[in-house]
Amino acid sequence: QVQLVESGGGLVQAGGSLRLSCAASGRPFGRYAMGWFRQGAGKEREFVAAISWSGGNTYYAESVKGRFTISRDNAKLTVYLQMNSLKPEDTAVYYCAAKTLDMTSNPRDYDYWGQGTQVTVSS
Repeated sequence: QVQLVESGGGLVQAGGSLRLSCAASGRPFGRYAMGWFRQGAGKEREFVAAISWSGGNTYYAESVKGRFTISRDNAKLTVYLQMNSLKPEDTAVYYCAAKTLDMTSNPRDYDYWGQGTQVTVSS
């Protein structure tokens, strides 16, 4: 069993930056791929970014490519999402998630989820 807790959300102006953290506990991090997803009001949950267990491979949604960076520190059992050049359309609840085996962009592939953290970007 793996527990995930997100933090770092808040209110920021368009063009600003924010860093989200996701702390894991319960089991060793091991060979889990990690992902970030977001869900805006009245919208479907969508893929944002994913990272392999080693941190050597990453994948981003086209809408955030070049602006967001996913990383992980396995010694600290923590995954990060650095968000730069934020836009109002980035406003959403952001969730981290974990899965075994390879990275995917499908939320239904992920086994463990955090509670979410709100990110609001004002224009």
